Amino acid sequence: MVALPVAAQDNAGDPSLSYGQRPAYLIEKLPDGELKDQLMSCEGQTPERTAFSIGHRGAPLMFPEHTVESNRAAASQGAGVLECDVAFTEDLELVCRHAQNDLHTTTNILLTDLASECTQGFTPAEGDSDASAECRTSDITLEEFRTLEPKMDSFDAAATTAEEYQGGVAPWRTTLYADGTHLMTHAESIELFDSYGAQFTPELKTPVVDMPFEGFSQGDYAQKLIDEYKAAEIDPSRVWPQSFLLDDVLYWIENEPEFGEQAVFLVEWTDGFDEQDPSTWQEDFAQLSEQGVTYLAPSINMMLTVENGEMAPSDYAIAAKEAGLELIAWTLERSGPLAEGGGWYFESVNDVIDSDADYYEALHVLAQDVGVVGVFSDWPATVTYYANCYGL
Repeated sequence: MVALPVAAQDNAGDPSLSYGQRPAYLIEKLPDGELKDQLMSCEGQTPERTAFSIGHRGAPLMFPEHTVESNRAAASQGAGVLECDVAFTEDLELVCRHAQNDLHTTTNILLTDLASECTQGFTPAEGDSDASAECRTSDITLEEFRTLEPKMDSFDAAATTAEEYQGGVAPWRTTLYADGTHLMTHAESIELFDSYGAQFTPELKTPVVDMPFEGFSQGDYAQKLIDEYKAAEIDPSRVWPQSFLLDDVLYWIENEPEFGEQAVFLVEWTDGFDEQDPSTWQEDFAQLSEQGVTYLAPSINMMLTVENGEMAPSDYAIAAKEAGLELIAWTLERSGPLAEGGGWYFESVNDVIDSDADYYEALHVLAQDVGVVGVFSDWPATVTYYANCYGL
């Protein structure tokens, strides 16, 4: 096994579980009715870990994503599945990053000597042009990656200096827990998540460089992800590899069937999509099923629609289920306060989103009417509480 970062060694072992204050805060905002009554009846229940609750990059509502500390927070909130989005370094080592090209917004790289290695260095805002930069994991080696300090994912588009560019954190997030956090390699995430007794859902991130890169093909990339679970002797039944590229999913199904059996095909709302109009859908559900795909993970907006002024399952979700596909939803609590609508994640139901309580309204429809088998969340306690209360 790999050697964990010092913080990971200190935090290894299943943390004690706690819902914290947020579930009660959201439940109190619900209108009187059956859902509120049921959730309030579970007040005081003992939290239990559940695979229905999936930590999206850990718990990034308050912690820097893909850090040891973010995932410990998710595990302590009962997330039974934890995520490492997998990118690769210049020397082809796998690390946990949401994108291959996000180091300029998720780490302090622009304030270090490694800024000179970035694909695009910092360019200050001027006139109508926003400040910009692009720093990729493939710009630096693993050794160099380890020297970086994580930060909340953000940037200040009006910045005129690299220091100012570090800002821009959404007002409903916080930097309170960003100090002294630790980055992880993919292999380190496996050891850490295993110490929590959690399951794994690594996402093979779509490269922003041309493949093959330094002789590293897309197939090599997909295989290396699986090989790190084999090296750690993780049972394939605990691993849910994901990708937005169908070819990656099919690669696992064909070449690593024990892992491919639980491979997840990620899809998202795109321009022109209508959750009630099959002519706008890109996915052929029957064909996916024939190809051996079992799990489909659409963005939340694809699975919800409005009927009689309330949220309801979309025709898209119903058709996917009828084709035998298991559905996983992403991502709850990524939209911030919902008083003025839910933004992109609630694109299809924004007209009926007007309170933070709608997180639970949406979750209830996804769980009971759509029938999803898991929900990604930026604050897993919300989903864990619901799942425990409803026996999921």
